Amino acid sequence: MARIVMKFGGTSMAGIERIRHVANLVKREAEARNQVAVVVSAMAGETDRLVQLCREAASLYDPREYDVVVASGEQVTSGLLAITLQGMGVNARSYMGWQLPIRTSGHAAALIEGIDAAVLERVFSEGGIAVIPGFQGVTEAGDVTTLGRGGSDTTAVAVAAAMKADRCDIYTDVDGVYTTDPRIVPRARKLDQVSYEEMLELASLGAKVLNTRSVELAMARKVPVRVLSSFVQPEEIKPGWTEGRGTLVCEEDEVVEQRIVSGVAYSRDEAKITLLGLPYKPGVPAGVFRRLAEANVNVDMIVQSRARTSDSVNMEFTVPKRDAQRTLELMQANQAEIGFEEVRRDDEVAKISVVGVGMRSHAGVAETMFAALADKGVTIQVISTSEIKISVLIDAAYTELAVRALHAAYGLEQV
Repeated sequence: MARIVMKFGGTSMAGIERIRHVANLVKREAEARNQVAVVVSAMAGETDRLVQLCREAASLYDPREYDVVVASGEQVTSGLLAITLQGMGVNARSYMGWQLPIRTSGHAAALIEGIDAAVLERVFSEGGIAVIPGFQGVTEAGDVTTLGRGGSDTTAVAVAAAMKADRCDIYTDVDGVYTTDPRIVPRARKLDQVSYEEMLELASLGAKVLNTRSVELAMARKVPVRVLSSFVQPEEIKPGWTEGRGTLVCEEDEVVEQRIVSGVAYSRDEAKITLLGLPYKPGVPAGVFRRLAEANVNVDMIVQSRARTSDSVNMEFTVPKRDAQRTLELMQANQAEIGFEEVRRDDEVAKISVVGVGMRSHAGVAETMFAALADKGVTIQVISTSEIKISVLIDAAYTELAVRALHAAYGLEQV
């Protein structure tokens, strides 16, 4: 007997037929005598629809009421799945975030403070299945809250940690984590295992398989997470059908096949801001980034270089594309106070990254990356690194060419 959290995303819950299919997957785990809690997302597109309704109701809306509205999507799917399971003779019941409870702080992008597992323990002792809406929680004051985009993944991992689950299975529309986007590189390989650190870097760098917060939580609480597809044929759903499927996200020392580079990620959701002629003196960069922090603009890659004159520097940094115009206007409004000569904005850029724990102990990773890009005529604009990652900013027109070149350069197509 194992304790398992099964999480199903919006595409898996998109309509009654898909929900019935999900119910069969859940029933199979129950028949294997596993103790199961299910976390569900809203139907595909439903959260976007609810957010748009809030915007149409008022341009400046109360975050408390916003959470009441957008949390309803998951409430619908959890109830429908419980009804479907009951119709199949399965002892299932839905439990809202406030019923467990899932304690959170704040609104619109709340943080999970804790989950009381007593209700789940009672459900398991009675041979039942708990169906839980993801993305939602409750404050000490009793207000409904939401966890931000991708919050259902975070809910699933948090529930798994609270109930001391053996594994958290994230069912989605892909069958695992790949060495890169198979739409760009058809020969991209599915990884059987990937470390928490690698998955965290891949998620933050553009891979859409898992939410970054969920990976951070899984790493902190040591929750094994498996990514696999819910889009399987009914005849495939047999005892032990999940064995060998998907990608397991786990501790680094549990990864059997450790490569120098495990994957290539990319993001087109970047804009580059360039400040020319900044005064070359202490405190100036702090003044720039303090204003951005106050405006809640997240900055990623940063590079500073000496300008032609000895008393000035040039600075480039990237921000999410959605914040580019706001950042440009903020810099223009503070130009005289900061003291730079000119600000420029470039939306036609992409961030390409290679990730792998093997970088810690192997030399030449950067040289391979830069040589592969140079061979294809790709110019590097900005570089940033961490212990297991190298990212470069390039012209967006070369995104797919760069991904293919790097995937081949590191031999990621080889089994």
